[in-house]
Amino acid sequence: MTSATPGAAAETLESLATLLAGGGVEVVDLTHTLCPDFPVIVLPPEFGQCQPFRIEEVSRYDARGPAWYWNTFTCSEHAGTHFDAPAHWVTGRNVPNGTTDEIPPGRLIAPAMVMDFSKEAAEDADFVLTARHIEAWEAVHGRIPSGCWVLLRTDWSHKVGTLDYVNMKEDGAHSPGPDASAIELLVQGRDIVGFGTETVGTDAGQGHHFSPPYPAHSLLHGAGKYGLQCLANLDRLPATGALVIAAPLKIRQGSGSPLRVLALVPKQGEGA
Repeated sequence: MTSATPGAAAETLESLATLLAGGGVEVVDLTHTLCPDFPVIVLPPEFGQCQPFRIEEVSRYDARGPAWYWNTFTCSEHAGTHFDAPAHWVTGRNVPNGTTDEIPPGRLIAPAMVMDFSKEAAEDADFVLTARHIEAWEAVHGRIPSGCWVLLRTDWSHKVGTLDYVNMKEDGAHSPGPDASAIELLVQGRDIVGFGTETVGTDAGQGHHFSPPYPAHSLLHGAGKYGLQCLANLDRLPATGALVIAAPLKIRQGSGSPLRVLALVPKQGEGA
């Protein structure tokens, strides 16, 4: 396949701008509001913990600053809707361009394949996505192309604001996620850019029992792939045809970052 000429590329961008302005392309926000109440992943007590979002007002049109409003905030790189860079996991510590400041910007915009397993997750909080599930999805929607995001829709984001979101029990969290066969297929067989979920991690809540433990983190990041967590509104995306923009903060040597994830989606009912 030959690359588009500069003129053709300019026409494509102009067409996209026209569709965005005219409503032919809808922008869907896949991001939860970052606030102190938003839950974060909880690790065993012997490990360091993910710190939630905290915000402190500096001034708001008052004696502290009569004409301006601003805040100071602190949080973990992995709080709220967030991005995992390869360096986040030990398997990705030596991956070239593996931190948020080094990731090539062209890799932060990619098509998205959205796999709907919300029914299965509703029936079983510990639903495990396998390679067989992915192959069955492909039989309906087509083969997953190289260089795309694969987003696992479970409608888990609808649980935000309840204890069922993290779903912590005596033996740990219970939430859906992939096994090694699923991630191996996506990484080695389909060469995806990354994998995204609606839960607080890309792995299942009981992923520490899998082989290898936490296969999404271990296999994705070891292969230089990215993760997205705590996504919202996946039920508003088509199975194929969306374009996702997922640009983390450019933190020096950052392992990840909260971010605003946007999807460009053809508006329903628009002409072919």
